[in-house]
Amino acid sequence: MNYPYVTEFRQSLVEWFNVEKRDLPWRHTTDPYKIWVSEVMLQQTRVDTVIPYYNRFMESFPTLELLAEAPQEYLLKHWEGLGYYSRARNLQAGVREVLENYGGVVPDNRHEISKLKGVGPYTAGAILSIAYNKPEHAVDGNVMRVLSRVLTIHDDIAIPKTKKIFEEAVEELIDPENASSFNQGLMELGALICTPTSPKCLLCPVREYCTAFNEGEPEKLPIKSKKVKMKHLTYDVLVCQDDKGRILLEQRPAEGLLANLWQFPMLEHGKDSIDSFINDYAMNVQSQQDLLTFKHVFSHLTWHINSYFMKCNSAEKGEWLTPEQIELLPMSVPMLKIWQEIKD
Repeated sequence: MNYPYVTEFRQSLVEWFNVEKRDLPWRHTTDPYKIWVSEVMLQQTRVDTVIPYYNRFMESFPTLELLAEAPQEYLLKHWEGLGYYSRARNLQAGVREVLENYGGVVPDNRHEISKLKGVGPYTAGAILSIAYNKPEHAVDGNVMRVLSRVLTIHDDIAIPKTKKIFEEAVEELIDPENASSFNQGLMELGALICTPTSPKCLLCPVREYCTAFNEGEPEKLPIKSKKVKMKHLTYDVLVCQDDKGRILLEQRPAEGLLANLWQFPMLEHGKDSIDSFINDYAMNVQSQQDLLTFKHVFSHLTWHINSYFMKCNSAEKGEWLTPEQIELLPMSVPMLKIWQEIKD
């Protein structure tokens, strides 16, 4: 590909970013470990949500070594509410690999950094360009949206192989002297100016090099096909409290959705009966009342939850924990919502 005005485009973008960039905690460092943590947290999660998590995480795990040594339950408690918990487990596994294989120094080249657990092409490029100022592509949704408009790329960004087109485009456009500011500038432009709907073209530092702006229809790009159909599941969640004030909890399997997190017993509605559950635990229920009814949306799955509070006798079976013990365990957002209702 041959782009006119490459030098001007680079200069305009980098200068704009250096003046207009948001003051974010991970922008006060070039430590590759801290950049890595921020990039993993920012996957699938809004910047405003990430900031307090990042600050708290860095207070507890300021170094690779401390994160590598942390018990998984303690790590997941720090991640609680951020979702996509496999990110945290992969991050810890990757950090351990850095200590074991690279002497505690995050690799500064794509070949080696890409071998680390959970480090895909985007994360690798983000760490290399932001921490090490290496001219490497870091293509996320913001970057694809900006470049689809600047270069009028009509390929469907929902198709994984399309990303290769944008990676090649970044490799040709990137400022070799200012790779960090260039890549962050593309991301920032997509977040603040070149938004999915109603892009603020009059505020854009590179609009004169943008073919979609010059053609008058930037919001028609990027092309993105429909998402996978949403699956719906209904659950009855039981909060069982015994006569000692303890509450029954269970841990989710080590693999799959919300792996290893703790929860109140969840019964799939229409498949698992509450009566069978009570009989299985040999519990004598003294009272039952409705708690919350709500839905929780994952990327391709929606949980419809009906929750109930039960007073019952002590049972021999299962993990019966005190409220103080429960506070220390990592739980998913739906369970935290129910737990907050119990406490209130």
